[in-house]
This record gives sequence, C-alpha cells and structure tokens, in this order.
Amino acid sequence: MLEIIKTFFIGIFVGIANIIPGVSGGTLVVVFNIYDKFVNAITLNLKKLFKNWKFVLPILLGMGAGILLFSKILTKLISKFPMETNFFFIGLIIGSIPLLCKYTFKKYEQSEVDSEIEKKVMPVFVKNFILVLEILIGIAFIIFFQYLHVKYGDNSTETTGILPEISLKLVLKLFIGGLLGAVAMIIPGISGSLIMLILNVYTVIIAAISGLLVKGTFIHSALILLPAGLGIITGLFAGAKLISLLIEKVPQYTYAVILGLIIGSVLVMIPHDFSNGNIVISIIFLGLGFCLAFFSTLFTGKSNKSEVPEINQ
Repeated sequence: MLEIIKTFFIGIFVGIANIIPGVSGGTLVVVFNIYDKFVNAITLNLKKLFKNWKFVLPILLGMGAGILLFSKILTKLISKFPMETNFFFIGLIIGSIPLLCKYTFKKYEQSEVDSEIEKKVMPVFVKNFILVLEILIGIAFIIFFQYLHVKYGDNSTETTGILPEISLKLVLKLFIGGLLGAVAMIIPGISGSLIMLILNVYTVIIAAISGLLVKGTFIHSALILLPAGLGIITGLFAGAKLISLLIEKVPQYTYAVILGLIIGSVLVMIPHDFSNGNIVISIIFLGLGFCLAFFSTLFTGKSNKSEVPEINQ
C-alpha cells in the first residue's frame, strides 16, 4: 500500500512537469528512478497491464491529478517566482545525473564486452569513446531544440481562456501535436509541452483543460481535448515501445543519449537574466531539488531496479 501511495505522488510530480514548458516529465521519471518500469509498463498487452496495475494505475492517476489540480498553481509560481522555481527543477535534474552516469558506464549482463569476441571487435576504450560521443550528441540536440523553440516557437504560455472553433484543421493539428508531445514526454530532457508550444497547440490545450472546470464550456473543452488525448495516447505507446526495446537491447548506448539530453536540458534551463528573483533563495531551492533527487535515487534505486525484470515478463 505504501508503494502505491509513493507511486501516486511520483505521478503527480510527473504530471506537473509535463505542463511546464521547458521541463521534461521524462526527466522526473529518471529522477525518481522508475524510468525502466515506466516505459515497460506502457503497453497494449492487457495481461501485462493488469499484472502491473499497482504501478500503472497510481502513476496514471497521479499524472492526471497533477495536470488538473496544479496547472493554475504552477502558472502563478512561475509568474511570481520564475527564477526560484526554475532553479528547483534544475536541482532535481542535476541530482539525477550521478545515477545516470552509473547506468551508462556500468556493465550489463546481456550486452557487455565480457566475451573475448566482443573485446576483440570493440575494445573497452573504443566503447567508452562512443558513449561519450553519444552524450555530446544528446547535449547538442537539446541546444539545437532550444534554438528552434526560440526562433519558431510561441513563447507565450498564457491563454485568454477563449476556446477556438472546432474544425478539421484544428483536430489534425491537436492530434499531431499531442502525438509528438507525448513521444517527447517519454524522452528525458525534452519537454513535451515545449514541443506543443512550438506547434502552437499548447495554449489551446491548457485553455481546454481549464475549461473542463468551468460551467458551460465542459463539452466544448472535451471535444477539443479528445483529438489531443488520442494523439497523446498513441505517442505514449509508440514512444515507450521504442525506448523499452532500446533499453533491452543496447542499455548503455541508450542511457548515454539520455544522459546527454538531461545535461543539455540543464544548460538551456539556466536563466540568462538573474534580476527576476533572489539569487540566494534560488541557490537554496537548487540545493533542495538536488538533495531530493539524489537521496531519492540512493534510497529507491535498489528496490526499483529489482522490479524491472518483472515488468518485462
């Protein structure tokens, strides 16, 4: 029961992260050391879903609660305390990096250079060079992604609350935006909501979520969220299946790219202007975020890692 409650609260944090442009929900899944379980649990295999309902149900309910209940609160925190909030999330991300380094450079039983044949084909120093190169590629990708966002994205996260008229063009746009955003949610370091911002569907979706709680706009909001929801579900299953396969077949190389993406996300999240907050308080919040993530991985790493094979069965 305690594990179910813990998973539910982790889901709340992941849901909150997914509605903040620039913050990756996939990164927080890594922070709480349940990434393998998460990507393996998202499946169309009903037998596996029912078998792992103690993980799947609370994580999904938590994500839904985080998105519905905390969207307005987070919007106010970001608008009133932008630097302090940003540094807290930076601390969370940095705190997860030691664990990812361990996963990247450790030896895995199924795909390591333990056999003499593999040692001759690929010496250890060559493999480590490739891993470092993949980390650098991940960092470069995030920086390039941020450049696209600055140049082409809609930087406004505010909405007027006015819902657009439903049309075929809007439905297709919401479906594609939801699909690509969901795939990004699975990948640590890449913000799904930032993808939606670039595709100019984020403000519409946020307005529709708020509209669900307003009398008289529920049906209109639900009709707008339907294609976006279908796109998100499709993207989650497709993205999770791909990453699950990569972690199973080439774990070190997969974690190397993920590590690069997460380091890159820290670099682009560092604010350029330090006049919008208190630097001392921001550093304190950075430390709190780091401690929360780092000690969380220390205390939960062994138990969570041991449960991954059960999900894969």
